[in-house]
Amino acid sequence: MLIAAVTSQYEDAFDWGVRQSETAWGGIWQASERFEFTETSYYEKSMGSQLRKQFWVYDQLIDPNSLPAAKWLSNEWEDEFRAANHYPVDRPINIDPGYISEAKLVLATTKDRDHRIYLDKGIYAEVTLHFHRGHWQSRPWTYPDYQRADFQAFFTNCRNELRKRYKEMPRADVGDEDFQ
Repeated sequence: MLIAAVTSQYEDAFDWGVRQSETAWGGIWQASERFEFTETSYYEKSMGSQLRKQFWVYDQLIDPNSLPAAKWLSNEWEDEFRAANHYPVDRPINIDPGYISEAKLVLATTKDRDHRIYLDKGIYAEVTLHFHRGHWQSRPWTYPDYQRADFQAFFTNCRNELRKRYKEMPRADVGDEDFQ
């Protein structure tokens, strides 16, 4: 399932982001509450204070190969929103796409690190969380906010929906002639 982690202090940025993303990626199956973003001050210089983060999970299932294109598009949206509005910060919205599978939560990024895998056109993938023995597990590089129980409860709900959809998918009939 395609997921977007959206961070801003501006209500209209969230509203604009919803419209942009639904036009490109289809309807939002579920949106999380807007969580207070207090675990780090990393974004404060470029985005200001009193940040909130919200997750949007899209209804249509995706091929993970589409992640680099989604990240490039979200970067373009961030630039477009900044240019069209006059806020006292350099980055009024941050949109980070990724995906949830049964096994993991993957985020796309333009920043290379030792634990990230290059995908395409300057985009890397990071397994931020993995699902093991009934719970989300973090890695040494997992951002502090993604270790929060309320974030992980939302991700579990998404994972459960994904598993439900997989069970409801029709299975292709495969005859013996396909194996000869």
